Amino acid sequence: MDSGSGRDRLAKQIAGEIATSDRPGETIRKWRTDFEIAQSDLAAELDVSPSVVSDYESGRRDNPGIGVVNRMVSALLAIDQRRGGRHIRQHARVISAGFDNDIVSDLREFSAAVPIERYFEAIDATELAPGSQETVVGHTVIDSIEAITRLSSEEFYRLYGQSSNRALVFTNVTRGESPLVAMRVVNPTPNAVVLHGIEPEDVWDRAADLARVDGFALGATTQELAAMLDRLGTQF
Repeated sequence: MDSGSGRDRLAKQIAGEIATSDRPGETIRKWRTDFEIAQSDLAAELDVSPSVVSDYESGRRDNPGIGVVNRMVSALLAIDQRRGGRHIRQHARVISAGFDNDIVSDLREFSAAVPIERYFEAIDATELAPGSQETVVGHTVIDSIEAITRLSSEEFYRLYGQSSNRALVFTNVTRGESPLVAMRVVNPTPNAVVLHGIEPEDVWDRAADLARVDGFALGATTQELAAMLDRLGTQF
């Protein structure tokens, strides 16, 4: 997928999500903060005062029409493009893979194979079980609850089955039992699995055993997700 078509598809997705939202202001704010753009920067791009953006996001102004929505989306993408296009590329990769951003929040390829030990260090993960492979070439961040409840069986197999030589990072986990059990029926297995937002001592007590049986490295981290992704972007 070329960068132009990826950006166009992303623009349509964001605009559609805002236009159909019950709380469009909150959805605008979600995308603005996801793109790490200040209200003042978005306002400057739109040539309005910051209070206008604030009023839309807080709901003090009437729901924005499609013209306003399209201008806001174009402004977000234009700002990100000038800054190097990191967020555009990130979201476009997810869209090209055929999954919603609520399910797959990050999908990236690293510039070179990364030792799993170094990957775990970068995301401040504690290793719970060693793997049979030494490196990962990319990672996929998956909301475990959204994946289990929203994906069809075919989509589920496609998402998990595209994980060869990668790390799968599962967010929204309590103990890690559900994603690890679900992975038992999917081939090939990833080189590494990370349970995000959970302390090592709170991980399901059979998790490490399953990881050893299936041959992937298992880690757990509580590092804040946005900070973790930013750190990976600068290192890999």
